[in-house]
Amino acid sequence: MEMMKERFAKLLLGEDMSGSGKGVSSALALSNAITNLAASVFGEQGRLEPMSAERKSRWRREVDWLLSVTDHIVEFVASNQVGKDGTNMEIMITQQRKDLHMNIPALRKLDAMLIEYLDNFKDQNEFWYVSRDASEAEKGGAQRKDDKWWLPTVKVPQNGLSDASKKWLQYQKDLVHQVLKAAMAINANVLMEMEIPDAYIESLPKNGRASLGDSLYKSITVDHFDPEEFLSSIDLSSEHKILDLKNKIEASVVIWKRKMHNKDCKSPWGSAVSMEKREQFEDRAETILLMLKHRFPGIPQSSLDISKIQYNKDVGQSILESYSRVIESLGYTVMSRIDDVLYADSIARDPSLEQSKKRLSLNVEPVKVLDPQVEIEKLNNMEGAQCLTLSDFMGWQEDQEAEVKSKSAAGNFVDMLHDSKLSKLSNIVTNKKVSYIEKLGNLGGMRSPTARH
Repeated sequence: MEMMKERFAKLLLGEDMSGSGKGVSSALALSNAITNLAASVFGEQGRLEPMSAERKSRWRREVDWLLSVTDHIVEFVASNQVGKDGTNMEIMITQQRKDLHMNIPALRKLDAMLIEYLDNFKDQNEFWYVSRDASEAEKGGAQRKDDKWWLPTVKVPQNGLSDASKKWLQYQKDLVHQVLKAAMAINANVLMEMEIPDAYIESLPKNGRASLGDSLYKSITVDHFDPEEFLSSIDLSSEHKILDLKNKIEASVVIWKRKMHNKDCKSPWGSAVSMEKREQFEDRAETILLMLKHRFPGIPQSSLDISKIQYNKDVGQSILESYSRVIESLGYTVMSRIDDVLYADSIARDPSLEQSKKRLSLNVEPVKVLDPQVEIEKLNNMEGAQCLTLSDFMGWQEDQEAEVKSKSAAGNFVDMLHDSKLSKLSNIVTNKKVSYIEKLGNLGGMRSPTARH
């Protein structure tokens, strides 16, 4: 109780413990609290192993405190009431805001599933870890060749993993991937719904040419535009350059939208170019953004997204965005740890891969649909989506027995969702606005949550 009082006192002060009134908004304070809590609990998840009981207990207890705020974000809805004389009356009652009522339970379930998937690795004995301080000889060919030097090196038997273990690992990766996509979909839609802050708009130049620069502007506004050719002509050799291009294009999209909605040419946001041209330029820019997300899923959040989170005043949206973001981050971490094991296995099977000094990419395949309803519906219908340990997996029989167990698993999973008050996980509620995110069904992509904290 004392710990809870301390947490909420800090939130009420907007992280300004001096009480001088210079703290951040309640929405940002809650967002930061969820982000910092997740960083302290999941930040050390460098191995494929269950979380300790203490860490699990702390996460569930403290995230429940922070999410409890959403219980008091309500809206009026019509309801029928029968009077004492038997007459029906329509009255207004309060209930939790619709987007929170549907998305918070869904995110809680995704959260629990990821932690449960980590528990599956409790009894595995086909791979192990060596300390990052170990000698190169002890690390062998599986030592890390990327920038994550602080993570322990995974080791596998000399001849690699058994076929059963490898299939089981891939199976676990597929399960985590489904959870990851659902969390990403919710996060993308919440960010899309947030208003563009005035501070961001004021920082923009008054025309798209100034935002993009002459060279990029001419490339986008040519008569015959080819997005593939455009990207091939741009230097995208580093994450900084990719993010810089994304920031410029997003800024130009905002500028062109404002110009299309302000027809007064004398206004700073007025446009001397026709409406049709502006729509064409915007469509081209959004196509480029989609292709960037598809090709470079690891790029951090853009300046627009960061600005939305910083200046957002809607407490409910802030909690949804931060909670979905930390679940996305944990999902990405678990997938990365699984990829570490699969990489070590590939090195053990084919030592020549070590000479190339090229690690397999830890980025998951691009997400083709970023729609919460679609992704969670897939999760509900996914066969065999219950948590299986390695021993369970290896105990499966061929043919009929495997089919029976798979069907039973799907049924158990759906029953589990019903029992946990998530009978309609697919009914994720978002007040969707028209945005390039809706077009991700064709070109989709994902960004790495590693840059979110």
